[in-house]
Amino acid sequence: MDDIKILYTEAVDLLKQLIAIPSFSREEERTAACIAQFLNKKEIPYKQVGNNIWATNLYFDEHKPSILLNSHHDTVKPNSGYQLNPFDPIVANEKLFGLGSNDAGGCLVALLACFVYFYNKPSLGYNLIIAATAEEEISGKNGVEALIPQLPTIDFAIVGEPTLLDLAIAERGLMVVDAKVTGIAGHAARNEGENALYKAVKDIEWIRQYHFDKVSNLLGSIKMTVTSFNTENKQHNMVPASAEYLIDIRVNELYQFEEILGTLKANLNADILPRSTRIKSTLISNNHPIVKAGEALGSVCYGSPTTSDKALMPFPALKVGPGDSARSHTADEFIYLLEIEKGIEYYINLLKGVL
Repeated sequence: MDDIKILYTEAVDLLKQLIAIPSFSREEERTAACIAQFLNKKEIPYKQVGNNIWATNLYFDEHKPSILLNSHHDTVKPNSGYQLNPFDPIVANEKLFGLGSNDAGGCLVALLACFVYFYNKPSLGYNLIIAATAEEEISGKNGVEALIPQLPTIDFAIVGEPTLLDLAIAERGLMVVDAKVTGIAGHAARNEGENALYKAVKDIEWIRQYHFDKVSNLLGSIKMTVTSFNTENKQHNMVPASAEYLIDIRVNELYQFEEILGTLKANLNADILPRSTRIKSTLISNNHPIVKAGEALGSVCYGSPTTSDKALMPFPALKVGPGDSARSHTADEFIYLLEIEKGIEYYINLLKGVL
């Protein structure tokens, strides 16, 4: 218990330091240096790839399977509703306030504390790799995706995101699609042209009403939302020759992106182009040993509607951590201090269930 208290005190101190350093996505150099300094003080050798910091346990054995412990140190920019200084780590009413405190600073420092706890223990059943990564908030290509090829082979991962310590075994994928409808220009006063806007409206109504057949027990049905619309017209008397709209598609684990694109192409007037097919829906089996270990601690399995770096991992990954996703990206973001302490204990006991 004394070890946990020491780890907790160090974790809160580190989180305060991280909050005080602006670390917007692609601008994480200083928080990377702060995490590296923390590992240096612990006499833990580390490596750096871009703004990603990673290390292995002292008795790393290339013949053993490895578990990746991962969370991110970048943040979104503070929204306009902030009343507090987002970079001032204020403690009040047993809460630690500050940008990134909940998403995902509490998870990151709890995982680092867990890694320190196991770092010099011999005869573990798995190697442990800790990775504090960048660009998660923008699903950037210089974050965990760039780091994974540099790491030893990973058997599975624990991804630190605020889940109230429940087990996000499934996670929605995200595909953003640009759609462009082509018509024929004409004068609005005469019956001429082919109005691309009207054709686009038909598309949008189809998108609003269409339901994909396969519904996930964990994530529900696929959700498609048109979030932007535009024509090239700047004047009232022109029939638009083209219209563009944007589709936000939240995918369950029962569909591949290619299936969804095929359905869209078969039913829409528009030419469509996905911006990316990287953020796939993911699922770790509820029979996986790490999931069973979490359930033994009283955690509940669920499907997460939000995306994370779990989507970019080519191996099984469980998303779990202290804090509440509902607080992420909110004004005057905070995490309860008790959540950090319980998070450290939880991660340690979770790994004890498989190590």
